[in-house]
Amino acid sequence: MPHVPDQQGTAASLAAIPFTRYLTAQGTVQGVLPEFARQRTELTALYAGMLRTRLFDKKAVALQRTGRLGTFASSLGQEAAAVGTAAAMRPEDVLLPSFREQGAQFWRGVRMEESLLYWGGDERGSDFAGPRQDFPVCVPVSTQYPQAVGVALAFQLRGEARCAVAVGGDGSTSRGDFHEALNMAGVWTLPAVFVINNNQWAISVPLSSQTAAPTLAQKAVAAGLPSEQADGCDVIAVRDAVDRALARARSGGGASVIECISYRLADHTTADDAARYRDDAEVSKHWAAEPLRRLRKHLQDAHGWTRQEEEALKAEIGAEVEAAAEAYLATPPQPDTAVADYLYAGLPDTRAPQRAQPAEARDD
Repeated sequence: MPHVPDQQGTAASLAAIPFTRYLTAQGTVQGVLPEFARQRTELTALYAGMLRTRLFDKKAVALQRTGRLGTFASSLGQEAAAVGTAAAMRPEDVLLPSFREQGAQFWRGVRMEESLLYWGGDERGSDFAGPRQDFPVCVPVSTQYPQAVGVALAFQLRGEARCAVAVGGDGSTSRGDFHEALNMAGVWTLPAVFVINNNQWAISVPLSSQTAAPTLAQKAVAAGLPSEQADGCDVIAVRDAVDRALARARSGGGASVIECISYRLADHTTADDAARYRDDAEVSKHWAAEPLRRLRKHLQDAHGWTRQEEEALKAEIGAEVEAAAEAYLATPPQPDTAVADYLYAGLPDTRAPQRAQPAEARDD
């Protein structure tokens, strides 16, 4: 007789997907903190990483609103997912971000000026001075997942103890690229971690209209991959979950999926108006649980974080942001010939005369 799956057992296993949280929405500790989270220096570094992201986002939105930057995707309320993920990675790992992971990129060495150049339409912003092998911002939804499979396969074939970490939003899990990538990562037991930043909205489409699955983490089950959920507004929980997934991948245990439950407090991008499809009251209630507030409260209660330290950190990071913006605005644009110079490895003979024409002639 053909094997008939135990439907009750399947439902039970899906319901058993673990969920990690260490800081409640009020900033109080729940459970036993991992070792790194007992150290003041580690926590202040995580807090600074999230604050840096928030202040940068605020400046980037202001630049866009005044016509000095292109469309920009803020990570307001989602800083913990990016910073916690990057904090768990080693320098030799490779990050494959979507378009809302500037916090992870800054943590890994991408400069704010480079990020502004990218969002300003200058591809020199993808030529990172820091993490040379990290992938650039990925605007096409979900294509970073199969790319992560290729990167992880290369690490495996070379026998390198490195991992590929791909990050995407909840909407990216609705595309075939995501499922195909998980399938092959499972078949080949690859050193990869797939992080889902579930901010509840894929542009104007709520999670409930994207999937009937109770969790996004359980989408890993069909690929034979372990998965778990983490409170995406708790940077400690995110780092801990990604830490464990990376350790498993590095030891030969294969890929994992981490679903970080967060909330998008801002518009999808500066080209969006979220007020058209969601109520202000819904957004307002999530401000109470946002990641900076809860970690700041824990730092105050457990480690004596003072108002003076807070203001000094804001001033320091604010100066970094302003300096980066000034450097970006002062960067001369590339000549229009750069389109031809960097499109081909070697300029075809048929294109050489066109490149040599004056700009006004090419425009015609």
